[in-house]
Amino acid sequence: MAIDFSNKPGLVVYLTAGDPSLDATYDIALAAIDNGAQVLELGVPFSDPLADGPVIQRASERAVARGVRLSDVLALAKKIREARPQAGIILFSYLNPVVRMGLPDFCKAAKDAGADGVLLTDMIVEEAGEYLAEMAKNDLAPVFLAAPTSPDERLKAIAEHSKGFVYAISRVGITGTQAQVASDAESLVARLKQFAKIPVAVGFGISTAEHVRSVSEFADAAIVGSAIVKLIEDSKAGEEATNVGKFVKSLRS
Repeated sequence: MAIDFSNKPGLVVYLTAGDPSLDATYDIALAAIDNGAQVLELGVPFSDPLADGPVIQRASERAVARGVRLSDVLALAKKIREARPQAGIILFSYLNPVVRMGLPDFCKAAKDAGADGVLLTDMIVEEAGEYLAEMAKNDLAPVFLAAPTSPDERLKAIAEHSKGFVYAISRVGITGTQAQVASDAESLVARLKQFAKIPVAVGFGISTAEHVRSVSEFADAAIVGSAIVKLIEDSKAGEEATNVGKFVKSLRS
């Protein structure tokens, strides 16, 4: 298991695989790891990413338009694993691409690619029996989302069935940068910590070094997504990896 947040502050970096290209994502991923990202979330491009805000939606649309598929993301994960065996790798997807491949085939392919775990945004813990069985069969960590609106009973189920870490959503809504960390985040982490024996990472709206420091005071790790995807979008061709490396390093300062 390569998911390890012992080097504080814990940092998870999300990338939309294939934006601007698969080769560029590979270079960006290595730059992020080399500058302090402990876990990568490799986003599978999807045509209807309902949980994501406009920045990640645009990245997903660009990658889909280039023909990037789940099989490409698995191949990319394997390439990153070979280059940086110490990093945690989580495949981040919606359920449809996984169902299209077939759950058993997907879990086996994810394991063969060197992934540590999987986060399916629209997989709810109450209906995850078959999914959990296939994940366990392949020694993969299922990561579930926990929201501020979830009652304690549901948080308990999420904590009990997640492995690697629990993804705490800092606020209700879609992904995207915010001026401040939502006040709901700390109370949600405190509620989760009643049940979770694994790390809790906070995402949605985390975009600055100040946010990361703030989150590290009450959670095990911060997850940064839209800010990095936007930086990639705004970078000149060929400069994406350098820019992301500098940004990730600044987040740990």
